[in-house]
Amino acid sequence: MSAFLTIAEAGRRIAARQLSPVELTKMHLERIRRLDPQLHAFLLVTEERALADASAAEARQMSGQRRGPLDGIPIAHKDIYNTAGIRTTAHSKLLQDNIPARDAHTVGKWAEAGTVMLGKLATHEFAFGGPSFDLPWPPARNPWNTDHFTAGSSSGTGAAVAAGLILGGTGSDTGGSIRGPAALCGIAGIKPTYGLSSRAGILPLAFTLDHAGPMAWTAEDCALLLQAMAGHDPEDPASVDRPVPDFTAGLGTGVKGLRIGVVRHFFETDHRASDATRAGIDAAMDFFRQEGAEVREITLSPAADYHAVGYLLMITEAFALHAPWMRERFMDYGELFRDRVALAATVSGPDIVQAVRRRRVLCREMATAMEKLDIIVSASQPGEAPRIDAVTKWTNMEKPSFTMPFNVTGFPAISVCAGFGAGGLPVALQMAGKPFAEPLLFRAAHAYETAMPWRDRRPAMAG
Repeated sequence: MSAFLTIAEAGRRIAARQLSPVELTKMHLERIRRLDPQLHAFLLVTEERALADASAAEARQMSGQRRGPLDGIPIAHKDIYNTAGIRTTAHSKLLQDNIPARDAHTVGKWAEAGTVMLGKLATHEFAFGGPSFDLPWPPARNPWNTDHFTAGSSSGTGAAVAAGLILGGTGSDTGGSIRGPAALCGIAGIKPTYGLSSRAGILPLAFTLDHAGPMAWTAEDCALLLQAMAGHDPEDPASVDRPVPDFTAGLGTGVKGLRIGVVRHFFETDHRASDATRAGIDAAMDFFRQEGAEVREITLSPAADYHAVGYLLMITEAFALHAPWMRERFMDYGELFRDRVALAATVSGPDIVQAVRRRRVLCREMATAMEKLDIIVSASQPGEAPRIDAVTKWTNMEKPSFTMPFNVTGFPAISVCAGFGAGGLPVALQMAGKPFAEPLLFRAAHAYETAMPWRDRRPAMAG
């Protein structure tokens, strides 16, 4: 049995009774035991729970009562997602003994879909960047080269999916924390439209920027995971009450007729991406043109404008959440988190008002640009993953982010692998769409992925 089945492939085999959920789960638990000491992707492995979930899935399989394409699929949750009776720490000393009484809304929905929970995954403290080396657990490592960074904060999910420890997992994205690890670990990850997936029961970082979404090896797998994740939840004030579409409906229909705008200045002048990243984007645009899409260059406000607005709001909203603890237990935080968030104490009321005003302008700008487009394309990350010891506490504030524009606006955005750089590590591109246009993003991402060879390549350590 291959360790590198996709969710879609495994689901089809389980449905046909060609694959045992119990055996699939045992194989993944064995891979965790063998590889995770090098990766540190897991904070907690819930083996007993996983085997119980798998046994229940297998009973449904054999009785003809399978719940759907995720029934029997091994997953794990970023450790900011509350799990009833199971430790949820946010990778922080402050919560190292925290055991929630209830599941996060999305954890419950995946459980109802029949997923097999293997455990809790590394993050960066309270989902704010990283890496930190002064926390109770070490940071996750990149399986393509363990001397290198995963990006964050959904670091454990990115590493675990790429190494084949899980078939999919949860992430959260406040400034790029799904798409960054997806890019550097060579997998797929989508930040859905703001309000599409509930954040109830997920430890927050910044209420107006936080998004919950899935990560997996392919865009198709992300579509399957999001299908079981999306939907209205009255316990999340931002949750949108609208029907959930079939995210897989357009897969395989190609990209003919789509209108694609490339924000070239983001990754060529605002923050110049690597040669491999730019070449990957150019090759992708050539592919889309050949398949009948209309591709043209567009101009938005500088990436630095979106970045400044997003980070100012992020640190001030995080400070508002953490101020009581920061007053009483300041030194219990890791240095990186406390120094970044403490910056908010220097931000004035007028600064926040101006950021909110500028955000509205940027949202209007993006919406206007999208009136004549279906997809906006940019880079996901500047290039290959840097060495983990070269990433400083200020690294992600020094140059504008490619992912932050879509947190500021709340538009959906997906990252997919776009090839490999000179160092042999993945590079990626990002596609964004109109609000609630996830089916179209999955359609385009799937067309691109199935035409390229990148999904056939895994990290050497994964065997």
